[in-house]
Amino acid sequence: MIVTDINHIEHQVSMTAFFKKAVEFLRRPDIHSMADGKVDIGGQDVFAIVNRYETVKTDAPKFEYHRKYIDIQYIVSGEEAIGWVPAEQMTITEAYDMEKDICFGIAPKKEITMVRLQAGQLAVFYPEDGHAPKLAAGSPSAVFKIVVKVAVK
Repeated sequence: MIVTDINHIEHQVSMTAFFKKAVEFLRRPDIHSMADGKVDIGGQDVFAIVNRYETVKTDAPKFEYHRKYIDIQYIVSGEEAIGWVPAEQMTITEAYDMEKDICFGIAPKKEITMVRLQAGQLAVFYPEDGHAPKLAAGSPSAVFKIVVKVAVK
C-alpha cells in the first residue's frame, strides 16, 4: 500500500504506461464535474469508477482485495478512512470472484491499520493489500472518490 498526495505520486510508484494514464486522468481539469459511473481510460487495462457516497461508521469493516487490478483510490472531495491489512490476514467471508475480481473478508481489529484520506490524497492498493474503504473519518460524511483500476501486468 502507498498513501500519498496526488502531487507526489510520481516519486512513490513505478510510473508504468498504465500508471501514467491513471495519474493523467486524475489530474484532468474537469474531474470535479464528472458523473458517477465507469470511465474508459485505456480499455480493460486502465479504467475508473467515479463514485459519490456517504461514509459509514462500523466496528466490523468489510475488507476486499483484487488479483487482476491495482486500485488507486483518490479522494476528490470530502474525507474517509480506509482500513488496511495484508490480504493473507483476512478471514474470507465471500470467495474470490474471478469475473468481478474481488474477494471479501474480515480482519481482527488489532491487526487493522487505519489510513485517513482527504481531498487531493490517494492510496494505492496492490493485490496483496486487503482494504476496507468508505469508512467514516469521525462522523459519516459525503465523499467524492474516483477509483482507477490498473491491470497487473
